[in-house]
Amino acid sequence: MKLMLIKLSIVLSLAQVALFAVKDSYLNKEKLIKEMQSGGLVLYFRHASTEKDYADQVNADVNDGSTQRVLSEKGWHEAVHIGRAMRFHEIPVSKVLSSEYFRAWQTAWLAFQKYEKNKDFNFLASEEYSQEQVVLMKQRVTPYLSTEHGLSGNLVIVAHDDPFEAATVIYPEPMGTCYVVKPSGKGQFTILGFITPEGW
Repeated sequence: MKLMLIKLSIVLSLAQVALFAVKDSYLNKEKLIKEMQSGGLVLYFRHASTEKDYADQVNADVNDGSTQRVLSEKGWHEAVHIGRAMRFHEIPVSKVLSSEYFRAWQTAWLAFQKYEKNKDFNFLASEEYSQEQVVLMKQRVTPYLSTEHGLSGNLVIVAHDDPFEAATVIYPEPMGTCYVVKPSGKGQFTILGFITPEGW
């Protein structure tokens, strides 16, 4: 579900928007992989494909998978493929964070065999967000994208579309897409590019 960003200028200043790399300036796959091999980045994955695509966050219980969208068979294959591809390319993963939703932590487990649940990456319980809710999601997610984490490898986040869009004004699609983020500190970061599940 795409965010209803009304009067976006109120939410993000023009200076902040200017920091986000435009698609034409993204690195190609080979250069992205080389950057990831060096570590120190944040790899934000939208969870792998689900059976359906609808706003389950309105009524979802994060502890009850029957109330949520779940991974499809395609999604399970995507997650396994992502993990194998990253190991093939020798991309180091130091830490994996996921939202509390089943489709996020299951994607993380299938790909990386480890994860830590973090509610900062959860949806807010609304189908259409107010400006205040967009700001709240941005405030929650931006520190993870902008803070130089000091890990020897990369920080992986497996979460959802709306929190990422709130922080970056970029809607991550399709499901399973990875955005590669270079933290700069003080709330600043650069999007280096992205890789779709099929793009590995």
